[in-house]
Amino acid sequence: MHLTNDLIFQNLSEGIFVLDEAGTIQKCNAIATAITGYQNSEVENKPFETVGDGQDDPIKYRYELDQALQKKRLVVEGWKRRKDGTRYWAETCYSPIYDDDQKHSGYCVLLRDISERKQQQVDIRESEEHYRLMVEAIRDYSIFMLNPEGIVVTWNDGGALIHGYVESEIIGKHFSVFYPPSEQVAEKTERELRIAQENGSYREEGWRVKKGGSLFWANVVLTALFNNQNKLIGYSKVTRDLTDRLKSEEALRQSEARYRSLVEQVADYGIFMLDTKGRIVSWNEGAKRIKGYTAEDVIGKYFSIFYPEEDIVNGKPAWELKVARSSGKYEEEGWRLRKDGTRFWANVVITAVSDSEGRLAGFSKVTRDLTERKMNEQALQESSILYKRLADELSITNSELSEVNRELEQFTAIVSHDLKEPVRTVRSFLHLMDMHVNQQKYELLKPNIGKSIQAAQRMQELIDNLLDYSQISKVGLQQQELTVDDLIGEAMQNLTDAIAHSGAQISVASSVKSLYGDRLQLVQLFQNLLANAIKFTNGSAPRVDVRCWAENGHVRFVVEDNGIGISSQNLEKIFEIFRRLHFTSQYPGTGVGLAVCKKVVERHRGKIWAESEQGGGASFHIKLPSLIN
Repeated sequence: MHLTNDLIFQNLSEGIFVLDEAGTIQKCNAIATAITGYQNSEVENKPFETVGDGQDDPIKYRYELDQALQKKRLVVEGWKRRKDGTRYWAETCYSPIYDDDQKHSGYCVLLRDISERKQQQVDIRESEEHYRLMVEAIRDYSIFMLNPEGIVVTWNDGGALIHGYVESEIIGKHFSVFYPPSEQVAEKTERELRIAQENGSYREEGWRVKKGGSLFWANVVLTALFNNQNKLIGYSKVTRDLTDRLKSEEALRQSEARYRSLVEQVADYGIFMLDTKGRIVSWNEGAKRIKGYTAEDVIGKYFSIFYPEEDIVNGKPAWELKVARSSGKYEEEGWRLRKDGTRFWANVVITAVSDSEGRLAGFSKVTRDLTERKMNEQALQESSILYKRLADELSITNSELSEVNRELEQFTAIVSHDLKEPVRTVRSFLHLMDMHVNQQKYELLKPNIGKSIQAAQRMQELIDNLLDYSQISKVGLQQQELTVDDLIGEAMQNLTDAIAHSGAQISVASSVKSLYGDRLQLVQLFQNLLANAIKFTNGSAPRVDVRCWAENGHVRFVVEDNGIGISSQNLEKIFEIFRRLHFTSQYPGTGVGLAVCKKVVERHRGKIWAESEQGGGASFHIKLPSLIN
């Protein structure tokens, strides 16, 4: 059954990722590999943002996982990057997974490449948006469409300003409502439509009526519209108000002035007004401080300038206004952009604002910068997850080490200090953070969180080294023919930063071209020896000589340095696991590196020993069989 399920999983026609409850990838199917370019082995046990947009954004992906768990299902769209660096537009569907006891155990993530469909949507939206912006931005003219019977089917800002009707009040009504009442209104409007149909257009100046009954002198152009079969599909109607500005416009300006006076000095919140289409009409000091724009920079612009590219492509700003219009308010947290292009994590509240008659007058928008608070929350959450994960790994490691009495005795002595100390540190600072939260002293959280993370990282390093050591005996040797130059070269490549920082000079001389062994383990052997030679110096630039030659059916290596040396009574002790001869403040490390070297050499049926005097440098000698069966 397990084999059948795996075959079904691999042959599904959609890209599937299976995550654990922390958002770490457990496996993916063939379609997911085809979409992202990553093999299962490359992403296994890595966070889901590994196959994201390339910005290593754990806050966003943690937020999406939390939303999926809360809502039972979450679908998002956005840019992602393949392994080769190319971008594609992805639809990502998160669904929580529960075990037989209905306990949350992870997530199933459905991934689709919808780049082509999204591009089509963008092209259509851009075409429609160009027309909409062109028409709706015109405020001096009323521009709207009529169907063949003279019913209003579209409306722009100019129509609302000139005629006094909002869109919801006029759509579906006959355009005769704009004419002064008389017995001949129906006859006049029918005549105008007929002339426009026969001649292509109808023009006149005359009295028109606003909502409420007031009159204005209008210039009117009515144009007949035909499709490619020459069939009448409606009319466009353009009206220009040739009288004074409407009194309501002045009242609106006064209202906006009072609003600006009220909020423009608030510094901790970005507070500004949008018109009904989302254009910015006011700006306060807090908005300037948070976003970096002055009022002159933004007044009259569409508020999408604060949104990341993928939100704009996805039509998110317009969707937020739609929700606020229908529900009265829209609230969320997400990334926003400052003027200089940097991102900040924002809490946003958009509220629909209505006039005294209940008509939509625009929107108020309040923005708070939560970046620092969110980073603190993320660090605290990561610290808790890391602590739990490290505790689990420590339990497994202790169980395995219990089978080896000699190593258990050494390990027990170390646990009392090296491993328990960071646990005590994490626990102490977590208690402090709990106390600060209860006392609402949030400014004291960050240093405590940083120290907790450092202690957790110290424990992680100890555990990782211990696990590396324990795994060497479990993994079978992958024998292959290896060149000495490639082995030493790869070890040096892995230490590029350390070599450059220390100014170390490393020379390699070998009369042996190749040997047989496990590449990964032998590279780790020489990498550990070179790293120690670079690290244990007395202040002078490290100098390391690596020599290799054939000797009685073996390959003999010597790695010699000019460092601080090792006393004679410690030459055997240095290969014991967790054996350290110096404080970590002097020479950082875990005391596992040379124990790993010893185990690697012994697995290759070889021998390793050290020769040195205190203060006189050290040389490490390795004898490996030329061929391992």
